[in-house]
Amino acid sequence: MTIEPDSKDWTWVLRRPCPECGLDTQSFLRDAIGGMTRANAAAWRPVLTGAGDDPRLRPEPGKWSVLEDGCHVRDVLRLYEQRLSLMLAEDDPQFPNWDQDVTALEDRYGEQNPLVVAGELAAAAEVIAAHFEDLTPSQWERTGHRSDGADFTIESFGRYFIHDPVHHLYDVTGIR
Repeated sequence: MTIEPDSKDWTWVLRRPCPECGLDTQSFLRDAIGGMTRANAAAWRPVLTGAGDDPRLRPEPGKWSVLEDGCHVRDVLRLYEQRLSLMLAEDDPQFPNWDQDVTALEDRYGEQNPLVVAGELAAAAEVIAAHFEDLTPSQWERTGHRSDGADFTIESFGRYFIHDPVHHLYDVTGIR
């Protein structure tokens, strides 16, 4: 995933369609986030476990393999579930920092079992999807923020969140 040129603000995906994956985070009802999460997770299984190329192989130096992208998405699902829970439990919490590159190295993404990762990704998707679907109308307005100054309501957080798994699936399949 790349950041727009000269931009350190990743929240641009809340304002316009992603020029790479094409997702327009304003083009769907917030209630669709749970179903979109499940559909995305289902699409990862054949990518990780299918009869194609070895998912551990990097397509080029410095670019993550399908397996590494899948591990990242699994961990994003888990992280965002923690953050969603924090937003519901506390008033305007600040999210703990997360370095995705350090996690990828420390957890040895490229050495994990693709079948296990596919199952873990599906399980994590089900948890956060159900959590989004259980929100009451007033809960969508609860807030939280990152240490870099990005502020979210649960609705903007959900729209921002869904871009990550969609974009990574696009990265490995090229399909919008």
